[in-house]
Amino acid sequence: MNEERKEISITIINAGEEYAVKTYLQQYRNLMALINNSIYLENFGECGGQGRCATCMVKVVGLSGNANTMERNEAATIGKAGLADKRIRLSCQLLINEDLDGAMIEIAGDEY
Repeated sequence: MNEERKEISITIINAGEEYAVKTYLQQYRNLMALINNSIYLENFGECGGQGRCATCMVKVVGLSGNANTMERNEAATIGKAGLADKRIRLSCQLLINEDLDGAMIEIAGDEY
């Protein structure tokens, strides 16, 4: 079967530089893996995607659907960092699917 794959477009901002990234469903297990493959970031995602270290924190605008829901580990980890902004997420907890299409992702800096 030759099924057309839906392209997912995401804008990633790191240190003021903007990257237009395109991917497909199931090409990466989560946003953290996509970011690590697209932009080399030292010390990003140190716990390997368990939602515990907060080193893959991002600010996200434009999520839809189920991507707006945080799992327990993610909410607890962000809470421990003292952050209450609902746009702050752990990229390891965001699956690559249609809910991310068109989203703008800013890599967390020292300001959060």
